[in-house]
Amino acid sequence: MGRWTQLLAVLLATIALANAVEIKITQDDTQKCSGMYSKKSWGGNVEPFILVKFIKADTKGDDAADPLVSIVIWEWKDSDLIGKPPGAPPDEQKFICNDETIKDNLCNATHKGEFILADNAATVSKNFIRTDAVHLKAPAPIKYPITASDAGTTMFLRTGYYCVATAPYIDGQEYTAVLEFRNAYGELPAAEIAKLPFYGGITILYAVIGVFWGFLYFQNRSDILAVQNYITAIIVFLVAEMLMTWGFYDYRNRHGDNVGAKVLMIIVAVLNAFRNSFSFFLLLIVCMGYGVVKPSLGKTMTIVRWLAVAHFVFGVVYAVASLTIHPDDAGPLVLLVILPLSATLTAFYIWTLNSLNMTMKDLTDRKQHVKAMMYKRLWWCILTSIIVIFGFFFINSFTFAGARSPDFAPTHWQTRWFILDGWLNLVYLGDVCFVAYIWRPTANNRRFAMSDEIAQDDEGFEIASLRDSLDEEEGSSSNPPAYDPAPRQGRHSANRDVSPLPAPTPQKPIARPRESLDGDTIFAVGEDDKWSDDEDMEPASPDGDERRGLTKKGD
Repeated sequence: MGRWTQLLAVLLATIALANAVEIKITQDDTQKCSGMYSKKSWGGNVEPFILVKFIKADTKGDDAADPLVSIVIWEWKDSDLIGKPPGAPPDEQKFICNDETIKDNLCNATHKGEFILADNAATVSKNFIRTDAVHLKAPAPIKYPITASDAGTTMFLRTGYYCVATAPYIDGQEYTAVLEFRNAYGELPAAEIAKLPFYGGITILYAVIGVFWGFLYFQNRSDILAVQNYITAIIVFLVAEMLMTWGFYDYRNRHGDNVGAKVLMIIVAVLNAFRNSFSFFLLLIVCMGYGVVKPSLGKTMTIVRWLAVAHFVFGVVYAVASLTIHPDDAGPLVLLVILPLSATLTAFYIWTLNSLNMTMKDLTDRKQHVKAMMYKRLWWCILTSIIVIFGFFFINSFTFAGARSPDFAPTHWQTRWFILDGWLNLVYLGDVCFVAYIWRPTANNRRFAMSDEIAQDDEGFEIASLRDSLDEEEGSSSNPPAYDPAPRQGRHSANRDVSPLPAPTPQKPIARPRESLDGDTIFAVGEDDKWSDDEDMEPASPDGDERRGLTKKGD
C-alpha cells in the first residue's frame, strides 16, 4: 500500500508542475543537468527558475527516523567549489557534511546534511550555489534562485548550464523527487528553443520559393513538363512539412510534452520519412533525364516508385523504433530496422550516380551541349553537397571526440541542435533551390525538351566535299548531265577536279532563316504546294533525288 501511495504522490507532483521540463530524480539517478536562458535572452512572462519537490517518505510509527537527503543546485562553471579538499581528485573529496567530515573540520555542524562548499564559495562563485538538507518526513520545495522571502534579497537566473545533485545522508536510503527546469519563454528545453525560430524561418523560405515557382508554373501552365509537376509537388509538401514541424515545437513550448505533443511528434517523423523518400525518388528520375532527355521511363519508373515506397516504409519503422526504444535497451533486433533502410538508401545512391553519369555521357556523345551542361551543373551540386556533408562530419568528429568529457554538454548545449539537425536542413534547402532554379518553368519547356541541338562541330564536313562526290558520280554515269552550274571549257573534260564555286566557310547558325542558293527561304510558309506541283511535272531521272538536295526546281 505504501508503494502505491508513493506512486500516486509522484503522479500528483508531476501534474502540479504544469507540464514544464520535468525530470525524475531517485537514489539510483542522483544528478540532472540542463541549460537555461535568462529572461532577457529569449523574453517571457515569468522569471526562470529551478524547482525540486521531494515525495514524502512512507514512515511507520511516530518514532521512525527522519530520512535526510542532501541537495545542491549550481551552475556548471562553479563545480570546483563543491567538495573538499579543493583541487583534489573527485574520488578523494568529501561532499556530504556528516559526523565524519565535521570531525575533520571540513564543514560546520550547522550545515549537517548539506553539501560541502568551499570556504570562499559565496564570493568566488559566478552564480549562487544553493545547498540544503531535505527532511523526507516533511519535505519542503526547493527553489532556485532564492527570492526575497527566503533571504531578504532577489536573485535572477542567468544564462548557463545548471545542475541539481542529490545524495542520501545514509547509504541505502530510497527517495524520489520531481525536478522542473522552467524557462521564461515556455516549456521547451533551453537546448531546443532555437529550433522554434529556425523552423519558422525555413517555413517562410520554402513558402517564398513556392510563390515564385507557382507564379512561373501558372504563367507557363500550357508548357509544363512531367518532371516539373513532381518538383511542384515536393515544394508544396516541403511547405506543409516545415509548417507542421514548426507547429510541433510551438505546441510543445505552449503545452509541454503531453499526449498531443506525442501525436504531433509521430506525425512529424512520418512526414520526414516521406520527404526523404520523395527527395530520393525525384533526384533519381531527374538524373535519368526524365522530361528533358526522355519523355518516359517506361517500366523503370515503376521500379523507382516501388523503391521509394520501400524506403518510406523502412523509414517509418525506423522513426517509430527510435521514438519507442531506448538506445540502452536496443539489442541485435535493431539491425532488422537499420539494415533494410540502409539497403534502400544505398540503392538510391548508386542508381542516382550511375544514371547521372550515363545521362551526361549520352548527351555528350550526341553533342547536346546545353542539356549536358544542365546535368553537369547538377553533378557539381550533388558533389558539393557530399563534400560539405563529409567535411562537416569530419570537423564534428573532433568536437564529439570529447563527448565523454564532463565539460562537453555544458560547452555545446546551445549549439548541439544545429550540429545534429539544423545544418542538414540548410544543405537540403540549398539543393532544392538549385534544382528548382535549373528546372524552372519557361515558355520553351517542351521545345527544349523534345528537340535536339544541331551539332556544330562535325569535323571535316564541307559542302564542297559533298559536291565533289556528286560530280564524281555524274562523271562515272553514262547519262548526260542534267545540270551544269557553269559553262565548261571543253566537252572532253567529263570530270572536273575543282568546283567553280568557292567552298563556303562553315558558320554558326544565326537567328534569321537560312536562305537557299537562289535566295529563297528554305522553310518559307506557303511554298509547299509549289514544290509539289513542280516535282509532279518534272520527269524522273536517275540522279534526280541527289540534285534535289542541292537545288530547287522551278525558278
